Amino acid sequence: MENFKSINPKEINENAVKMIGDRWMLITAGKSDSFNTMTASWGTIGFLWGKPVVYIFIRPQRHTFGFVEKENEFTLSFFSEEYRKALNICGSTSGRDCNKVEKAGLSPIFTEKGNVSFKEANMVLECRKLYSDYLKPELFVDSSIVAQFYKANDFHKVYVAEITGVYQK
Repeated sequence: MENFKSINPKEINENAVKMIGDRWMLITAGKSDSFNTMTASWGTIGFLWGKPVVYIFIRPQRHTFGFVEKENEFTLSFFSEEYRKALNICGSTSGRDCNKVEKAGLSPIFTEKGNVSFKEANMVLECRKLYSDYLKPELFVDSSIVAQFYKANDFHKVYVAEITGVYQK
């Protein structure tokens, strides 16, 4: 990945709450011949099972869901504010209907393992799935979350994934 430097996950100096909640990220899965990406603003970065990990959440109706289900790895790409419009496009259009990467003006690049990210990103996390399961309505301690976010009973699937690579500009 030209212009990117590989760093240890413990060297990430950015605030994860701001990175994900404010600046958003692209979740991308697939290979060079077939991949999809989606904008996400829900997730976490932390440490679990002796590994640096991410948690991501995807609703099953999202086109990217099938790609994440099929692959063992995916990337999370983070961008500067100048790419907000591109992230909006990737979050409001479906890869089923158009080439949203092209529409967003993004340039796919590939990790050594063949995972997809984007030249315009300023940080990329390469991740390997460790665990996944659907959120279950009966397990919410605060039931107001179900009423607020899951009126259609379209519960996210959560993925816990090991961060296997961090690439930063």
